[in-house]
Amino acid sequence: MKSAEPTRLQRTDDDPDQRENERRLATLLSNLPGMAYRCRTDRQWTIDIVSDGCEALTGYKASDLVGVDTPTYNSLIHPDDRERIWTEVQEAVEQELPFRLTYRILLPDGEERWVCDQGVGIFVGGELQALEGFISDTTKQKHAEAAQHESERRLRELLENIHLVSAMLDRAGNIIFCNDFLLRLTGWKRDEIMGRNWCELFVPPGQYDKELLSRQLSERAVPHQAKNEIITKAGERRMISWNNTILFDGAGNPLGVATIGEDITERLRLENELRQAQKLESIGRLAGGVAHDFNNLLTVINGYTDFILSELKTSDPLRSYADKIKIAGKRAASLTKQLLAFSRKQVIEPKVLDLNTSIQESDGILQRLIGEDIALTTTLDPFLWQMMADPEQLHQVMMNLVVNARDAMPKGGRVTICTMNIELSEDDAFIHPDAKPGCYVMMSVTDSGVGMDEQTRQHIFEPFFTTKEKGKGTGLGLATVHGIVRQSDGWIDVSSELGVGTSFKIYFPSCNAPSVTEEQREPSRNEGPSGGETILMVEDDGEVRHFGRMILKRSGYHILEAANGEEALQIAKKHSGDIHLLLTDVVLPGINGMEVSERLKEVRPLVKALFVSGYTADVIARRGVLNPGVSLLHKPFTPDDLASKVREVLAGPTEAI
Repeated sequence: MKSAEPTRLQRTDDDPDQRENERRLATLLSNLPGMAYRCRTDRQWTIDIVSDGCEALTGYKASDLVGVDTPTYNSLIHPDDRERIWTEVQEAVEQELPFRLTYRILLPDGEERWVCDQGVGIFVGGELQALEGFISDTTKQKHAEAAQHESERRLRELLENIHLVSAMLDRAGNIIFCNDFLLRLTGWKRDEIMGRNWCELFVPPGQYDKELLSRQLSERAVPHQAKNEIITKAGERRMISWNNTILFDGAGNPLGVATIGEDITERLRLENELRQAQKLESIGRLAGGVAHDFNNLLTVINGYTDFILSELKTSDPLRSYADKIKIAGKRAASLTKQLLAFSRKQVIEPKVLDLNTSIQESDGILQRLIGEDIALTTTLDPFLWQMMADPEQLHQVMMNLVVNARDAMPKGGRVTICTMNIELSEDDAFIHPDAKPGCYVMMSVTDSGVGMDEQTRQHIFEPFFTTKEKGKGTGLGLATVHGIVRQSDGWIDVSSELGVGTSFKIYFPSCNAPSVTEEQREPSRNEGPSGGETILMVEDDGEVRHFGRMILKRSGYHILEAANGEEALQIAKKHSGDIHLLLTDVVLPGINGMEVSERLKEVRPLVKALFVSGYTADVIARRGVLNPGVSLLHKPFTPDDLASKVREVLAGPTEAI
């Protein structure tokens, strides 16, 4: 039977004070933002007494819920929560403890609402008689908590998946959060670093101390940026750029710091390599300009020295002086050649080569270079691919690397030269800034010498950098190797360890074409009489022009001279006879040598051309590689060089420019 006044206890006496207390209690319960109740201990939670607040909470009036013939409170509880609620209440009352439950109820229209139910068991004579409690609406709070949890989940997911270092520190600098990227970067496990001080784990010794870090966290009140090294578990140093934000409590007191950091180690390395490349490029431009003039001087000095030696008898006391001049001239020419090689200003004539054959042909010379106390061994891949390179420059690379290995082993040791085929994928090529995906022929030169530290390794390809004693080296050997390899579209990898040794790995692009034989590498020299051909010689340096004219006249040629391109074209226009060969410097005031050749061929299509240059010029070469059909004589040249090359070009076919 339903109670007429469900919020009041039915009593048999007429005590006015008791009735007033009950009225006040009913009024209080009716105005609370929730529902007070008394229910039985059966599985249905049959309600005996309930406050008027039940309508706002459940959608049912108080009169609708009291009694056995009404909807039981258990029917209002979400089906998924009923068993849990029953169990938790039973556990609490068995221990005569209050209970506090959070669960869902269903309103008449099907709306789902979260509630907090706090109550106690009522015992009489030690027996559980009923349950009394108060239920409040916590839906908004629950949704706010869910939104907060979702926000935290998304933030955690973001921090875990970005390729940035993320961490939180308390005021003492202890780690209270870190993301997986920090763990992967540093090699530490989460349980190894949580709670430990940042300085103990990551800051290189001497850069920070705990007290300083704690003061900084307390004093800084605004976000700030920083950049410093951290050290990994393996001892590797990584440079990180940080964005730090101070965390505050509700009173504005600093709690700690949240930090996001970017690993900029590779970026700094690439920036350093870019600066190095720019520096080398500047030196290369300077070297090219100096080489042009210097090679003119060396052409005259070395050329006339050869003339003097040809006239002096073996017994002449002056011959030894002339020999010394020639030796010094050759050394100067070699130095200029090295300058041009490292700066990639040298014209090269690449051919398809078998690297194994080139190494075997150089084996005797290399062994003599390193001496008897150093063992030279080779491990050559029998299925090595072909490669494209200038034979002379390849020989220079091997010589410089072996000499460098020899100097690293003053007490003797072992040099090993290996070859193998290497195929680089996109991922492999990304590791080295100079590498590109593709197939390469690799040559390694490894020594068992003193090795070098990382700081030295970073400078080894700089021109004039050397660790040798003064007078023991020019500092151009490895710079030359680097320039030659890069001009051949290859790249170099260097690894070294102090006290263990050094390994240089040179990668040349492979190609599928037949290699040249040794006989094909050096053109045959024509030493015999030349005949009476007419040569138009164009050279802006008067001394070089006079020297060349003297050589060619001695060989029987008719010579027409010009100091620049315009003058050469005027002479050719006025000359009534044939002109068999244009011998021209590449770099001329006004129009260059290639333009002279092109304009001359318009009126004299059968004329042949021989270009002379002390350094590369784009008019005859693409990126320093000689254009097909172009004949070139390098400065400085000897009388025999000039006579032989002129004869070779005149005897060969006429090529179109």
